[in-house]
Amino acid sequence: MASRSLPDSPGSRELAALEAELRYHEAAYRAGTPEIGDAAFDDLYDRYVALADELGVTPAERFDAKPGVDHADGFDTAAHRVPMLSLEKLSPSRKDDAGVSVPIADQLDAWIARRKKDLGLLPLEPLSIFVEPKIDGISVSLVYERGRLVRAVTRGDGERGDVITAQVRAARAVPDELVGVSSGKLEVRGELYLPREAFERWNAAQIARGEKPLVNPRNGCAGLVKRKDVTGLETVGIASFLYQVAWAEGIALPRTQSGVLDFLASAGGATYRELTLVATEASLVAEFCASFEERRASLPFDIDGMVLKIDDLALHDALSGTGHHPHWGVAYKFPPERKSTRVRDIVVQVGKSGKLTPVAELEPVFVSGTTVGRATLHNFTELARKDVRVGDLVLVEKAGEIIPQVVGVDLDARPADSVAFVPPDRCPACGGPVVAEEIFVYCGNPSCSAQLRERLVHFASRAAMDIDGLGESIVDAIVSELAVRSPDAIYRLTAESLASLPRLGDKSARNLIAAIETSKKRGLAKVLVALAIRNLGESMSDALASEFGSMDELLSFAERYVAGDEDARRTVVGEKQKRGRIEGLGEKSADVIFGALASAEVRAVLDGLAAAGVVLTAEKRLVVAAPGVAGKTFVLTGTLPTLGRSEATAKIKSAGGKVSGSVSKKTSYVVVGADAGTKLAEAEALGVPRIDEAELLALLGAT
Repeated sequence: MASRSLPDSPGSRELAALEAELRYHEAAYRAGTPEIGDAAFDDLYDRYVALADELGVTPAERFDAKPGVDHADGFDTAAHRVPMLSLEKLSPSRKDDAGVSVPIADQLDAWIARRKKDLGLLPLEPLSIFVEPKIDGISVSLVYERGRLVRAVTRGDGERGDVITAQVRAARAVPDELVGVSSGKLEVRGELYLPREAFERWNAAQIARGEKPLVNPRNGCAGLVKRKDVTGLETVGIASFLYQVAWAEGIALPRTQSGVLDFLASAGGATYRELTLVATEASLVAEFCASFEERRASLPFDIDGMVLKIDDLALHDALSGTGHHPHWGVAYKFPPERKSTRVRDIVVQVGKSGKLTPVAELEPVFVSGTTVGRATLHNFTELARKDVRVGDLVLVEKAGEIIPQVVGVDLDARPADSVAFVPPDRCPACGGPVVAEEIFVYCGNPSCSAQLRERLVHFASRAAMDIDGLGESIVDAIVSELAVRSPDAIYRLTAESLASLPRLGDKSARNLIAAIETSKKRGLAKVLVALAIRNLGESMSDALASEFGSMDELLSFAERYVAGDEDARRTVVGEKQKRGRIEGLGEKSADVIFGALASAEVRAVLDGLAAAGVVLTAEKRLVVAAPGVAGKTFVLTGTLPTLGRSEATAKIKSAGGKVSGSVSKKTSYVVVGADAGTKLAEAEALGVPRIDEAELLALLGAT
């Protein structure tokens, strides 16, 4: 963290808090669940940079906001031959050194003037600018060889991205083959997106199943293309717009951006040419961008601005850039709609994991299509930074056009008797003590009543016990009418008691009881997910279930770990602080997870689940040791010709082998498929033998 080298002061503490907040929001963005919009993130980052400059923090010590970092566990990565960078932004929130807002039109004039200077052009010489809408989706790199798609990669950190070839093919989002292209190689770049109609259709189905809907189309698209199981992706409706050829070999291409889009369209790619502009006058470009903002709501897809590119591609090579953005293009960001209203109250909500979140109760105001009466303040660090108070006149916008949030305070309109909000030192629901963890505050009492509803909804969700029909409204009813107070009590419900609830007849009650009964067989990993323990998600639950096999063994280990047993500790941190035996588990997360599992409250829930007949063991695989596999460690990379990753993993484990997610000196073989990523390079550097699918099947004794 940047503040470690600084003496303690209010400035260094604010810098540390800003860095923690930026890291949190960047991670949320990577996970497809952002809590703030781009403009709010940019404001945070601008404040961080200004404060770091003021404190003299060196570039090497600073938090670096990478462009769209999106790596997900379990995905191979691949390097971009040409860096896939973000564009510089013309932002509605930009201010000059005196703190005065700079109009976007002025920013555009300055950008064009800089590009002319870089190119050695006189101020009055024309420079053609191509303008197109900026689709709010997921950037993707597509490599074609002899016209056929061979690799699809996300933007990642600009240098490397996640390989999503299988997902893109399954979704049928881009051409598998370019029409009229039968030789050479080229890399096409585009944007994957979820049309509004597809987004609404997906959410309607989610709500009907009692599942949480997607936050917005961009986040939904990000999550869907990172699904490891590609089954059903072809029906979702993910689409694309292709917008650039980054490089080409053995193919003659047009020398203008507008010509390249015509080439891609003739090859069968989806490009946006309905409303684009090529102009040499900055005033025309600015007018076109401003007019497009007015029609954005009528489009069948989301846009968050416009993209401006120098049309002559030969000039791109003459321009330099930075490690973050090229100089041949710029993004014209639309300002989010903001409305003023008063803060009536600030309340604190308690989530399923006990996280305390401040929320502003507002005088209702109409913003971006809906009436807003509440807005998240995210966490107490951000609340203190913005200094939002009861009675304040505030500006409200919607993050990603969905989540209402307070983005600013009119200090001139602040009531004279206002007081700063003081974060609670006790849980507002149960009165229990709170625990601070980085920028968040948690209620430390797992029996807290306010956590109950959220935990029950999560327990029944698809990612956890997958109890069909037990959605939010039914959870509310069983809590209020049937006094359900813990997850295990769900298994003591009867069809008769459920049928007594409003709007739930005999047939629906019987169906729900059948779904509850079916859920008992989900197994240890799903139960662990369902417990809603912080830092214990699906991947870690799978890892713990695989490592310990039963809840009894896991609880015994948790007791020893909490008690400070050295063998248990070494299982997590390894020898001499190296990586431990459990894939992906660090000491900090282990403290939280095993501490919760060892608690009396969680033990009571688990005892109730066991008494109800819920399976608390992992499914045992029949292991028939194969001489070439048993006792050896394999790493899978790339796409195998016939075996899916889960199938290959199951076969290796059934033959007595182990599958690891990372390459080390202990790796016996790296199994290489198409689009192999960094793991192959790591294996070659360490001298680890590489094999293909056929050789793996031979070791397994398969034919």
